[in-house]
Amino acid sequence: MATSAHNGKDRRSTSELMSDLSEQVARLARQEMALARAEMTQKGAQAGVGIGLLGGAGILALYGLGALTAGGIMLLATAMTAWIAAVIIAGSILIVAGAAALIGKARLARAAPPVPEATIETAKQDVATIRASIREGRS
Repeated sequence: MATSAHNGKDRRSTSELMSDLSEQVARLARQEMALARAEMTQKGAQAGVGIGLLGGAGILALYGLGALTAGGIMLLATAMTAWIAAVIIAGSILIVAGAAALIGKARLARAAPPVPEATIETAKQDVATIRASIREGRS
């Protein structure tokens, strides 16, 4: 690009300036899209972990309900009536399943909302910078 200094100012033609502007805006848009893609990938991974934990909690609750209930009831039935033993074992299993579900829900909440928040913030900053540059150029 041909530039010449005249009183410390850049003397390029309007077509050169428009070409530069077009190139810079396109580059900025590509960079913002890459940032959004990376942020959404990270949030998707968080959601996947949360969903996996919730699924695991459900499976554990099912197996726990079957195996431990029978064994625990039989064990406690030697010291008390069978129905009291069944209630104690079932309550214990449900408490563990509830804790796993709460942990999974918390992991899902970290991934929500599925919006590239950091990208939106940097895009707002870019717009503010461009507006400030335009205002400075007018004065």
